[in-house]
Amino acid sequence: MTRLVLIDDHAILRQGMRSILEREPDIEVVGQAADGAEARAVVASTSPDVAIVDLKLSAGSELEGLGLCAALTAEHPDVGLLVLTTFLDEELVVEAMHAGARGYVVKDVDTTELVRAIRAVAAGESAFDARSAAAVVRSMSGRTAPRESLTSREMDVLRLLATGLSNGAIGERLYISATTAKFHVSNIMRKLQVATRAEAVYAASKRGII
Repeated sequence: MTRLVLIDDHAILRQGMRSILEREPDIEVVGQAADGAEARAVVASTSPDVAIVDLKLSAGSELEGLGLCAALTAEHPDVGLLVLTTFLDEELVVEAMHAGARGYVVKDVDTTELVRAIRAVAAGESAFDARSAAAVVRSMSGRTAPRESLTSREMDVLRLLATGLSNGAIGERLYISATTAKFHVSNIMRKLQVATRAEAVYAASKRGII
């Protein structure tokens, strides 16, 4: 039996997924959550095999789910994370993988494909629908944008980082959680190949990014 947690800010969608997925004899939905904080609490209390995560968990950020994936990966490395989202973007697919997701499917996927992805992730395998798999292949072959390029959201974070703000303060300015802000800061440092926040600001300034 695969124990499943559904993480999506739309209650109707969660209820619909639950009614569909629980028709499968080997899947049991053991918890639901609408936001990052609730998700972390539910995963901690239910110890699921798989968590299905929407990348957009609030009106303030399209990438709240990426920060949540990073947090859940750190706190519960044995839980398989499957991203189910409306966004199909090569960079998002790759960022989700870096945040610990084992699979990535778009919400218009059919039920059979979704169930297949859940079972694959539960078995410790990777699971991507045809479109996200193509994005992964392109990224592995080096045909995506260079990893050093920053997203528009990361540029927003970097500008605030340059003013000396903490992760919490950056989150408040951008209407994202401190965890998500920290995730973006880590990505910025990785892309700029630096070890500290101060070095990130210096490197960005030297390159003319800010």
